[in-house]
Amino acid sequence: MHACAFSLSGNKNRFADELEHFTNNLVKARTRIANKLQKPRIGLISLRTFRHWKATMLYHRTKDILFVKESLGHVNIQNTLRYIHLANAVATIQEEYVCKVASSTDEIKGLVEQGFEFVCDFNDSKIFRKRK
Repeated sequence: MHACAFSLSGNKNRFADELEHFTNNLVKARTRIANKLQKPRIGLISLRTFRHWKATMLYHRTKDILFVKESLGHVNIQNTLRYIHLANAVATIQEEYVCKVASSTDEIKGLVEQGFEFVCDFNDSKIFRKRK
């Protein structure tokens, strides 16, 4: 992946300036939030934190380490393997769902619009779920 892919302007010459701008805004926001909530660990969040979280969740969802490697632009698979460990730790946290049953087209439409995902058919009804 090229640096200009992340540039707002698409201009690779401006990427460094734009990255510095985003980083400065993140530092200000996290400092303000950490102070307001009196949680100093919030001050440790960086742009890289978001990259790691995205990669961990991508592996957790797909279980495809090569896809994650390509998505991150890693040359060496060893750099990507750390996300397996993190994703396995995340997977031990039991996920909780709200489940709904729909019988009519209007009910199904309503659930989909609320962000529910289809799970299966059961006795002429459809079962949906959404994370809490």
